[in-house]
Amino acid sequence: MFARLSPEDRPIAIAALFIVAILLAGTAYTVSTSGTVPLLSPGYLLQQLQTGAFLGICAAGMMMVILLGHIDLSIPWTLAAAGMTATAIGGDLALPTALAVGLAVGLVNGFGVAYLRIPSMIFTLGVDTVLRGLMVAQTGGFAPQDRATPLMLFLAKDRILGIPVAIFVWAAVSVAISVILTRTAFGRSIYATGSREAAAYLSGIRTRRVIIGAFVTSSLCAALAGFLLTGYSAKAYQGMGNAFLLPAIAAVVLGGTHILGGRGRYAGTLVGVILIVLLNSVLSIMQMPEAGRQIIYGAVIIGMLLVYGRNTRVTS
Repeated sequence: MFARLSPEDRPIAIAALFIVAILLAGTAYTVSTSGTVPLLSPGYLLQQLQTGAFLGICAAGMMMVILLGHIDLSIPWTLAAAGMTATAIGGDLALPTALAVGLAVGLVNGFGVAYLRIPSMIFTLGVDTVLRGLMVAQTGGFAPQDRATPLMLFLAKDRILGIPVAIFVWAAVSVAISVILTRTAFGRSIYATGSREAAAYLSGIRTRRVIIGAFVTSSLCAALAGFLLTGYSAKAYQGMGNAFLLPAIAAVVLGGTHILGGRGRYAGTLVGVILIVLLNSVLSIMQMPEAGRQIIYGAVIIGMLLVYGRNTRVTS
C-alpha cells in the first residue's frame, strides 16, 4: 500500500496510522483500568490540541531550518527569553517585545550560520547558552515575579465557539508557513538551497538571505510559542522551553522532512505534531516518567537519522 505513495506522502500516511494505533492503544488501556474512554471525547482532544499548539508553532519554525539541512538548538531559551521579557515589559508592548526578541535571535543565528559559516548546531547551541545567561542575569537567578498579560491569557486560555484560541493561532501560523513554502519565491528558494546550496547560489538565489530568513522564522515562531505558553502558565519561568526542543525536531522528522534538507511538506509536520502530542498524552496516562519520554523522542530521532542518513539529497 505504501509503495504506491510518493516519498513525501509515505511518512504522512505512516504517521497517520501511528496516530490511530496510539488512540486505540490508549483507549484500550483506559477502558481496562478505569472503564472510561476519555481519549475519544471531543473535549479531551481539544484540550490536547490546545496544549499541542505551543509545540506545533515551534515545529513550524523548526521545519524551515531543517529544510535547509540546518538545526536550531536555541529554541528553548528563545521561547523562555521571549516570555520572560514580554512579561517584564507588560502592557500593550508585551507581544511586540516577544517578537522583537525572536527577531533579534533569528538574525544573530542566521548571520552566524550564513556569513560566519559556523555549523548551525554549534552556533545555535551557543546562542541558547547566552540567552540562558542573560535571563539569569535579568532575574538574579530567581523566578520572575511578573505575571501574564491579559492578551497572553486570552490567546492561550480563552475559547471562541468552544474552540481554544490557541488552536486558531496555531492554524494561522500553519497557513502562513504552508503558503510561504508552496506559493512564494522564498519558499522555493528554501527547497533549492536545502537540496544543493552551491547550485542554488550559482542559479542566482541569494542563499545567505534565505538562511537568515529561515532562522528568523524559526525564532519568531519560538517567541510566539513562548508568549502563548506564558499565558497558559499565567507567568513566565526559567527553563519553560526545555521540553519543546526534542519533540519539535521529532515532529518535523516524523512528518517526513528530510533531515539533510531539500524535501518535506508542512502537512507532514502537522501530522507529526499531533502524533507527538497524542503519544505524550498516552504516556502520561500510563504514568511514563519524563526520562522515558525523552528516551523515546531521542530513539525516534536517531532511527530517522539512520534512515535519512543513507539517502542522498534530492534535487529540485
